[in-house]
Amino acid sequence: MSTFKPELKKYELPPLPYNYDALEPYISKDIMDLHYNVHHKGYVNGANAAIDKIEKIFKGEVKDHDWAGVVRNFVFNSNGARLHNVFWQNLGSPGSKGGGKPGGKLGDLIDKQFGGFDKFKQVYTDVMRSLTGSGWTIMYYEKDLGRLVFTTVENHFINHIVDLPIVILLDQWEHAYYLQYKTNRNAYIDAWWNVVNWDDAEKRLQKHL
Repeated sequence: MSTFKPELKKYELPPLPYNYDALEPYISKDIMDLHYNVHHKGYVNGANAAIDKIEKIFKGEVKDHDWAGVVRNFVFNSNGARLHNVFWQNLGSPGSKGGGKPGGKLGDLIDKQFGGFDKFKQVYTDVMRSLTGSGWTIMYYEKDLGRLVFTTVENHFINHIVDLPIVILLDQWEHAYYLQYKTNRNAYIDAWWNVVNWDDAEKRLQKHL
C-alpha cells in the first residue's frame, strides 16, 4: 500500500528578501511597494481564486463554465505568481549582492559560450530590448545542449514556463518600471544590471547541471 499522503495547498505571497528601498537608486522604493503588494499579491490571489473555481467545478457547484477561460485565467495568475518568486530572488542590493560579474560555474559557462561577460551582457540586453509589449525575458539552462538559452515571454501565457530551469529573468511589465522610468524601458534594462544577484543565479544553475 502506498504511504503517500497528498496535501493540497494554495499559493502564498513569500516575504521579500530585502527592504523596499534596498535596490535604490536603480529600482525605487515606491515601485517595489506597488510591484510586490499590488501586482505580485494580485497574481497570488488570482491563482487561488482560480483554484477555488476549479474545485467548485469538480464538485458540480458551478454548472456554467468555459474550461478554456478557466484554464487561461489559472495559467496567467499562477505563472505571474511563480515568476515573481524567482524575480525577487534574482535581485540584490547594488554593490553588495547585486551587480558586478558572475563567478563560479555560471561565469565559466558564460566565458565558454559567449567569449566573455561583456559580450554576454550585450547579447542579453539586445534580447531584452527585442520584447514587444509586456512580459519577461528569461535565461535558462538547456541541459541537453549544455548551453544558456534566452527566451522572451509575452504576458504569462505559456503553460510550461514556470518549470523551465530558469537562471535569471527580468520582469518587463510596465508596473516594474513606469513610476521611475516612464516609457524609457531601455533605461530600466540598463539599470537592472546593477542589481542582478549572481549568487542566486549560480545556485539555480548548479541545480540543473
